[in-house]
Amino acid sequence: MPEASASVPTSAQELDELPLPTRLADVKGWFHPADQVLFDWFLSRQLSREEPGDLLELGAYLGKSAIFMGGYLRPGETFTVCDLFDSPAPDDANSKEMNRSYATLTRRAFEANYLSFHEELPVVVQAPSSGITAQVRADSCRFVHIDASHLYEHVHADIAAAQRLLTRDGIVVLDDFRAEHCPGVAAATWGAVATTGLKPLCITATKFYGTWGAYDETRAALGAFLAGRDDMWHGAEEVAGHPMIRISGGKAKLPAQPVSRHASAAARQGAAVQAAAVQPPPSKPAERGGDNRRPKGRGLASFLGRRG
Repeated sequence: MPEASASVPTSAQELDELPLPTRLADVKGWFHPADQVLFDWFLSRQLSREEPGDLLELGAYLGKSAIFMGGYLRPGETFTVCDLFDSPAPDDANSKEMNRSYATLTRRAFEANYLSFHEELPVVVQAPSSGITAQVRADSCRFVHIDASHLYEHVHADIAAAQRLLTRDGIVVLDDFRAEHCPGVAAATWGAVATTGLKPLCITATKFYGTWGAYDETRAALGAFLAGRDDMWHGAEEVAGHPMIRISGGKAKLPAQPVSRHASAAARQGAAVQAAAVQPPPSKPAERGGDNRRPKGRGLASFLGRRG
């Protein structure tokens, strides 16, 4: 789902001429504020709990979410990014999708963007995601972000790969699971919930977050976190026996952002101060009347209280 402000290049030459990013917002791509908040929460929680495991992203485009994820990598861990980049697609349907949506994609542009924020590249697998289980060890990843093909058969296989590669309580995130132009992603996502034991923790406008591992504790911690914010609406919906959290946060306050090497000294210093001082905004009493545009749903606190 493109951001209104994102101007995507239309040729390889334009990609080469893009200025090096001084902020994450300069990197072309789609990574909405609510999802940045949630990536930060899940990844930071894993670090604070000293959960072991590597990171994996299937489908990188120009690196926006990969740059963000790279900031949560600990020494000795591996971040693997898998994308076709300039390689030919493995089948006609995928080739048509690549030509329609990502004809300008180059590995060179991804690497330039990533190295603008990090000293080293992740492990880059330039190949179809169908071969990722031969490149990454089983039970080795604590966080997997799937944003590769929109075709059902490919997403179905990517989810199966994530189940094999994730640690016991690892988190999988699926992009475009509810976009009208990606029905295959929706079918594969909810099919996995119905048949594989994938438990839906939460959804945003564009991403699904789930786990095959510990659910109740993670969901309760996420609910408590969201209750402390006044910039993200949330409610609960029973799905396959689980009180999944629905989140709307178009105006969510961004977490600390990765710092670009190309930013000015003042900007780098400001980013460092932001990273040290960032805190969730305090909660405030709900106003009467509410916003009629908010998604309808039961209040999360009362929902969890009733179940408890």
